[in-house]
Amino acid sequence: MTYERFAYLYDELMKDVPYEQWVRIIHERCEKYNLAGKKLLDLACGTGELSIRLEKEGYDVTGVDLSEDMLTVAQAKAVEWGMTIEFFQQNMAELDLITTYDLIGIFCDSLNYLQTEDEVKQTFAQIKQFLKDDGLFIFDVHSLYKMNEVFMEQTFTYDDGNICYIWNCFEGESPHSVDHELTFFVEDATGKYDRIDENHSQRTFSIETYEQWLDDAGFAVLEKIGDFEGEPTAHSERVFFIAGHKK
Repeated sequence: MTYERFAYLYDELMKDVPYEQWVRIIHERCEKYNLAGKKLLDLACGTGELSIRLEKEGYDVTGVDLSEDMLTVAQAKAVEWGMTIEFFQQNMAELDLITTYDLIGIFCDSLNYLQTEDEVKQTFAQIKQFLKDDGLFIFDVHSLYKMNEVFMEQTFTYDDGNICYIWNCFEGESPHSVDHELTFFVEDATGKYDRIDENHSQRTFSIETYEQWLDDAGFAVLEKIGDFEGEPTAHSERVFFIAGHKK
């Protein structure tokens, strides 16, 4: 997976994503579960879009991402907004931090970029170490339905005149995985179009599997949400997990 040039296109392509829904869920669950503090770790923060929004809402945000280019964009945004947000380049399965957090999140289906069961389990174990005793762990993933029925063998296109892409989805090697092949055409200052090719892979697991791995890591699942509201159904495309330390 590469992000070198994709990082600078990411925000334009994601401009219609309802980030405010993630912010709402975070607010509501912090209130519902009486979270004492607002020290928040945003794992796989990408270009910092949610990090910036959450900092604006009064959270003390730290961002972590594997991509140096994504973090460069995120840091530039923070400077533009006059914010001091610490961003670290780390693998979320190998966290090396010096403090603990009231809330740790992996948002926008970023956990699905981990390709093996061991990586997911290791990530949960690492998060357990850096989550305060009364803290919350919130993450969302693509459902089996989304991977197997919505993405599988589909082609999506986009064209706004300056940026266009063709996005092909193919069945991956692992169960419930999808390989995304994206070809972008981006207009430069001379009116010519540069071609950028990107390959990304995502994998998901059943709700029951995530619950078991959370339990194994020492978490208790407090709540599950389907598509931003209510209980997950057979046709939910996104599933949120709200978890805390076992008591």
